[in-house]
Amino acid sequence: MDLSSLEILIAAIEEKSLSRAAERVHLVTSAASKRISELERRLGTTLLRRHGRGVEPTPAGAMLYQQAKAILRNVAQARQSLAAFASSGVPNIRLVANSSTVLQFLPADISAFARKVPAARVDLVEAFSYDVPRMVADGQADIGIYHAEHPSSGVVSMPYRTDRLGLVVPVGHPLSQRTSLRLDEALDYDFLGNFPRHSLDEFLTLAGATISRPLRVRAQVSNPEARCAMVREGMGLAIMPEGIARNYEARLGLVVLPLTDAWAARQLYVCARDVDALSPQAGALLAHLLAV
Repeated sequence: MDLSSLEILIAAIEEKSLSRAAERVHLVTSAASKRISELERRLGTTLLRRHGRGVEPTPAGAMLYQQAKAILRNVAQARQSLAAFASSGVPNIRLVANSSTVLQFLPADISAFARKVPAARVDLVEAFSYDVPRMVADGQADIGIYHAEHPSSGVVSMPYRTDRLGLVVPVGHPLSQRTSLRLDEALDYDFLGNFPRHSLDEFLTLAGATISRPLRVRAQVSNPEARCAMVREGMGLAIMPEGIARNYEARLGLVVLPLTDAWAARQLYVCARDVDALSPQAGALLAHLLAV
């Protein structure tokens, strides 16, 4: 029994029509009918009753339909499992992380890991922090890195690193002589998004008790370099992780001021669904991340 014939049988029973089944599997009706007839000939039993209204399964066809669904589901799971391996047969490590971690820490951390374990392959995907634990819990990634006030449920989380948010202003700005400040002291000026937690409403939920009024947002700019370039042009101020902003500070003529608000200090967590179930390579990466 070949998989494509089983797919046609499933489609015919579910659609109750060979023509609709053929359309579903991208064949002409005559070809789909021939494949079913050939399957019946090889098995020595009738699987479908054909009548003027379409087709319906015989008892044998109904039994094979259930078995075929299970077979195709298992094949799909096997393909998904194999997708975790490189062409060399070495398993890939699926790592998902929030953007600030990808930009600030992972280039150096993954490079150091690659020198220690040269055979390992890391597939890195960027995602929002609130999506990372769910992706790990659902099996879409082996290891995740996210920032949050508290460890997320559904995964095993361990402290990874901390970072701090800063305020980016142009050189010569009235605030540029400060060494640090609270965000409330900058509310007379326009701001540029993207904000921590990725929306102004979510950010105000985070910082609302520490500021006297909402921010004036002039534009939403997700790319960090573009945001810094617009700060230089006087379009507004930006709240960004210090480690990212300092990459552009000297080159674009900016000043990065540490924010002293409590919410500006962020804890990053590394997580896994089941640490003991990780592959040896993924376990080695997790240990490496925790060590740094």
